[in-house]
Amino acid sequence: MGYNANPVNAYRQTRVKTASQGQIIVMLYDEALRRIDQAHSALDEGPHSYDVVNNAIGKAQDIVTELMASLDFEQGGELAENLFSLYSFFNRQLREANVKKSKQPLETLRPLMADLRDAWQRIASTGRPAESDKASAAGGGINFAG
Repeated sequence: MGYNANPVNAYRQTRVKTASQGQIIVMLYDEALRRIDQAHSALDEGPHSYDVVNNAIGKAQDIVTELMASLDFEQGGELAENLFSLYSFFNRQLREANVKKSKQPLETLRPLMADLRDAWQRIASTGRPAESDKASAAGGGINFAG
């Protein structure tokens, strides 16, 4: 067959191939948030759903690690350092949620991640960050490394 039999899959592949870097970052955040929500919901189902929780959190951790690896410390300076600290915090929260099978760490990190996603969406749609986006993307000056 010379065409993709699954039109949804073809759409997703085209969307990723034609996306700007900012749009790709937003897509990564969207998927991480989706996985966090999936893990949060699965925790309500009890121990028989822990494999779903583990897989969902593992995927979210992979995405956060990819976001960390994509930081450009030379160009990004302090903003990249702040994002790195924030992403490290996200990964610690995800690890804690997975080990303890607890919703609380997910509930702590989700609004922070959603705020960052929204800041990146604004950047992707305008092509450049506003000063308020820089502060938001850096975690508002809060040091989460501790």
